[in-house]
Amino acid sequence: MQAIELYPGVVSDPAILDGKPVIKGTRVPVSLVLGKLAGGMSIEEVMYEYYLDLGGVRAALGYAAQRLTEEVIYVTKK
Repeated sequence: MQAIELYPGVVSDPAILDGKPVIKGTRVPVSLVLGKLAGGMSIEEVMYEYYLDLGGVRAALGYAAQRLTEEVIYVTKK
């Protein structure tokens, strides 16, 4: 099976990290990029640390935004 582009710049390939979403052309998981940004690293620090360009970081953010838009949350009253 080949890589599937989940979002522009984000792919899933069963041969890379068991299919976890990664930045295209790398083995850097989207979750890692998001976690580092959430933890306080600047975009520039993430780019330097993981050899990414700005497009890769933006792809991770865009993919996360898309997934959250698709998410449905059910609220129940007690």
